[in-house]
Amino acid sequence: MMKTYRKELWFETSQRRQIIHITPQIEQCLKESGIQEGLLYCGAMHITASVFINDNESGLHHDFEVWLEKLAPEKPYSQYQHNGYEDNADAHLKRTIMGREVIVPITQGKLDFGPWEQIFYYELDGKRRKRALVKIIGE
Repeated sequence: MMKTYRKELWFETSQRRQIIHITPQIEQCLKESGIQEGLLYCGAMHITASVFINDNESGLHHDFEVWLEKLAPEKPYSQYQHNGYEDNADAHLKRTIMGREVIVPITQGKLDFGPWEQIFYYELDGKRRKRALVKIIGE
């Protein structure tokens, strides 16, 4: 019989942009679910945040920041039509590049990752409470 599990993970960063390693929290969700075979979804519930899978390596995380800032620089704010009430147009663009969510197979009660794969929440317009959704389906 198929089971489902849902949990919201909350974050509040001290910086405008910050990468948070969330694999341990995701693994705890999987454990709580009791699901052994299925699929795990994790996605940002805010349009200026991302959830992605990559290597847990600080140099790479720095490279993401530098690369994204070249593609969609935060300033000057006046370069974006979206900016007016808010100053976060760059965060919307960066999120589009980094993606909204990840889906990970679950096999024998474990996240079925390739070598070095880990899950991250990437806050792109922080300093306020935001969340990601974890949804697990399977048996």
